[in-house]
Amino acid sequence: MRTKKNSGLLFGAHMSISGGYEKAILRGESIGCTAIQIFTKSNRQWAAKPISDHEAELFQKKFKESTVKSVIVHASYLINIGSSDQAINQNSIHALIEELGRCEKLGLSYLVLHPGSRQGTSEKECLIIIAESLNKVFAQQKSTVMVLLENTAGMGTSVGYTFEQLAEIYSQVTDKKRLGICVDTCHAFAAGYDFRTKSVYDKTWEEFDKILGLDLLKAMHINDSKKPCGSKVDRHAFIGKGVMGLEAFKLLFNDERFFDIPKTLETPIENGLPEEYIPDMQTIIDLLSDKNKKLVEHTPLNRYLQKS
Repeated sequence: MRTKKNSGLLFGAHMSISGGYEKAILRGESIGCTAIQIFTKSNRQWAAKPISDHEAELFQKKFKESTVKSVIVHASYLINIGSSDQAINQNSIHALIEELGRCEKLGLSYLVLHPGSRQGTSEKECLIIIAESLNKVFAQQKSTVMVLLENTAGMGTSVGYTFEQLAEIYSQVTDKKRLGICVDTCHAFAAGYDFRTKSVYDKTWEEFDKILGLDLLKAMHINDSKKPCGSKVDRHAFIGKGVMGLEAFKLLFNDERFFDIPKTLETPIENGLPEEYIPDMQTIIDLLSDKNKKLVEHTPLNRYLQKS
């Protein structure tokens, strides 16, 4: 069980690395983020130019000087370590090893990964393949960078949409200190986990704690859902503009157990510009209790407090 932390809110959004890795930090700072998420390469391509020493040093210097306190990396969408196709599985293992190396080069601790999808196998068999693949990855890539399995909506053939499935993977991974969880609110809701009232909110997190343990929760993706609870359809919506509604996010952002867990928006902006996230950030800050707003007043998020 995680204990309450009296630190500043870690909250922000996904930022582009276009023009240089350090530019993601600057983009995050421009809208008051205290946490951001990035890709370290194109998320739709296998190959990537190596990160140079100069690029890494520049990024680390800017990060150290920045008001952004947390940077999470998201792995390529092409990776499917749950595939039973030998070629795809091997490519995915290699790509994941590369991604972990890139995180290490930049001095970052967490890599968010979609668990995988089955191809001609059962869900149980796919979970076994995922765990076996992670064991191979961790045996070959020796670092302290953690893989954070992201819960899915259960759309199509994807696995990892229940806490039990994520726990099954975790149970079979040998190097458990290298594995954690990233909860996506839209995915969880679409998979059938409700957050809309205090009673169901508490029930969802009690279930998570019982099956996985809250200490495994290292990051969150903050998204409303366009589709109903249990639909298994992954469609992100702006905060308060979807089916989940504002109460779910009010409960989450005032839950002091999770205050210092990095939380990043992945809402459906159109042009990839940082300022497109501002309305959602304002909405979230408006939901904070007076007590929790005081924990934000000396952070970059304070700019939104002036309007609250």
